[in-house]
Amino acid sequence: MQNLKLAVTKGRLLEDSIRLFEKMGLDCDELKSPGRRLIHGISNYPLEIVMAKGPDVITYVEHGVCAMGIVGKDTIMEQQSSFYEVLDLGFGACRFALAVKKGYDFYGSYKTRRVATKYPNVTKGYFLSKGMDVSIIKIEGSVEIAPLLGLSDGIVDIVQTGNTLKANGLEVIDDICPVSARLVINTAAMKLYKTQIIDFIDKCKKTLDQK
Repeated sequence: MQNLKLAVTKGRLLEDSIRLFEKMGLDCDELKSPGRRLIHGISNYPLEIVMAKGPDVITYVEHGVCAMGIVGKDTIMEQQSSFYEVLDLGFGACRFALAVKKGYDFYGSYKTRRVATKYPNVTKGYFLSKGMDVSIIKIEGSVEIAPLLGLSDGIVDIVQTGNTLKANGLEVIDDICPVSARLVINTAAMKLYKTQIIDFIDKCKKTLDQK
């Protein structure tokens, strides 16, 4: 049986994924002590784990070099790529939200609002759905600073606890949608390795149902 490759987003999602894998009975010893290596085998299951950044997980899955991937719904929505999104893994839970300086009336003006974000595609889609014309400013770093500097009227970002927003004098005025980690599958791989992939999906589902 061929070892399939599963790309996993590095950081918190990788830690949560390892916990899930161990509950599934997979041997994650090599994965827990990775050193500088980025591809790691599972000794008791035909799977190799590829550690990558979120956008790269999607690229690897879409191009078929990895049959499967674990990535946040936020990255999926922003990248707008082609693959099967088969399972909500439940962890990495947060939400997309629109936030402004506390007390600012974002909707009380007819001028074109400026919105700073790391997620221009998500932001564009959200405001189109509301029939609003906004000017979107792409930010790579801490987006919370944009309203404080007068660069934008609001921000669209991932919010978990809201503590960072509060610390910078911002508040959420609209929740856009929930976000969590998802299992995605390359479309060709689903046909070529259907039995193996379905087995992995079933193991994930059974383990998640035990919570």
